Amino acid sequence: MDGSLRNKIRLGLLIDSNEMPYWVYKMIQRLNESDYAQIVLVVKKKKTKKENRSFITRLQNNFHILLYILFKKWENWKFKQTPDAFKLKDIRTLLSNTDLIEVECLEKKFSDYVTENDIDKIKGYDIDIFLRLGFRILRGDILKTSKYGVWSYHHGDNHIFRGGPAGFWEVIYDKRELGSILQILTEDLDGGEVLYRSWSTVHTSLNETLNSFFWKTSAFIPRKVKELYETGGETFMCKVRNENSDLQFYSQPMYTIPGNFLFFRLFTVYFFKWITRRIKKIFYKEQWILLYSFNKSNTISTAIFRFKRILPPKDRYWADPCIVARNNRHYVFFEEVIYNGNKEKGHICVAEMGKNGFQSDPMIILDKPYHLSYPFVFEHDQKFYMIPESEQNSTIELYEAEEFPFKWKFKMNLMENVKAVDSTVLHKDNKFWLFTTIKEVDGGASSEELFLFTSDNLLSGKWTPHAKNPVISDVKSARPAGRIFTYNNKLYRPSQDCSFRYGYAMKLNEINTLTEDEYKESVVSSITPDWKNDVLGTHTFSYDKGLTLIDASIKRRRFF
Repeated sequence: MDGSLRNKIRLGLLIDSNEMPYWVYKMIQRLNESDYAQIVLVVKKKKTKKENRSFITRLQNNFHILLYILFKKWENWKFKQTPDAFKLKDIRTLLSNTDLIEVECLEKKFSDYVTENDIDKIKGYDIDIFLRLGFRILRGDILKTSKYGVWSYHHGDNHIFRGGPAGFWEVIYDKRELGSILQILTEDLDGGEVLYRSWSTVHTSLNETLNSFFWKTSAFIPRKVKELYETGGETFMCKVRNENSDLQFYSQPMYTIPGNFLFFRLFTVYFFKWITRRIKKIFYKEQWILLYSFNKSNTISTAIFRFKRILPPKDRYWADPCIVARNNRHYVFFEEVIYNGNKEKGHICVAEMGKNGFQSDPMIILDKPYHLSYPFVFEHDQKFYMIPESEQNSTIELYEAEEFPFKWKFKMNLMENVKAVDSTVLHKDNKFWLFTTIKEVDGGASSEELFLFTSDNLLSGKWTPHAKNPVISDVKSARPAGRIFTYNNKLYRPSQDCSFRYGYAMKLNEINTLTEDEYKESVVSSITPDWKNDVLGTHTFSYDKGLTLIDASIKRRRFF
């Protein structure tokens, strides 16, 4: 570790209220309980005295954005989330022994300047990092009072949306993804050095979008503070400078809360799209099906429009196929869900495949009281193993075939107390590499961050986290979509693109670097649901010895 750092990183908080959103409260709690950071100072902005304004006065002052305010209130009532990222919590319970300095600010339009006397007091605490959790736009010498700068979130992609409100413009414009950054503040609004960048799902509801989005971002600061502690200041900052060395222009407007006229125009289009989707659900339902292609040349089939369909009965769906070729036969393992109202509990089936589809009826081979899906089946030391997704049980489970492919027994839990989905194992360089997407924070999303673990022994139960975890933080490519495979001496990882909706499309990523310290991949191709009008999404890819198989979500008529 760089000798310029102490045993722990010295943190300061910049706040303007003791009551903070729940996601901030949990982040502070995580930092407090860590072995790499200590919060030594809270800098609180003194509130300027204001006259008590009547309801009429407040209404007059905010009348120009009244429709937006009413929309937010309706969203909070209609789409209430649990756990609520924005529920207010008093952070004083976490910081009872931390020094406090209340500062006066020179306020200029949208910006705050801390006075020179208070700046001198703050400098005496020798802070490594200030975390901006309050104030307005910070300007002046406060930006220079900590060794590694003032770190601040921007809940939006600063290449596309600067300003705010967070998430609103992405939802109202029906964008596919919502970006977020952690940055070191400069005088340039949302133009500081980026420490961390991520992309998340945009839902129809603004409240649903923001809740999982803010919960996810609460992990960014603890991750980067820990990285600074472990790598040292010089190495850390050199990496930051290198990653921010490209010249970046911003040619979009500075976004603000929309006025009533603009909001009415935007919301009319938004509401029409919402009504259209609701009407479609009356006449159509979505169903996951399987599609396949046999290739005479024994290679991967790439023309998706030529694939043949395997339609399940209308009371169920089939998804997450995994092919295993053995003794000149192809067996397909997949998830089956039988519709039961709003409840969804999957089990694992297997069927033999021929050139005309299933040669046998699907047989249930694994059923638990909790939901199972994504049966990842692989061979090691002449034995077959299966890792089904068992997120509902907070486990990553391993099963061994007693009589392949129909009889399986529970072998062990590879991991416990973890919310992991679509776990995929690769055996390479005498190591097992476990790829899985994890919901690290309660309330966050399951499809947005890829974590990587290694082990020398599949059955040891000891998995070492990768140094760069999560190695991918992007809803467009994080979640695994099938077995990692080699093609023309290149290693490829199929992944899901859940940006437009869950299971929207797939990406094929070439793994460029795979070591215990580094991971890099690059997108080389995509499979999008564009080959036929009734196809809505596709999210799993599998190939073995001439048979290529995917799944797809299609719309089927409810009537007639």
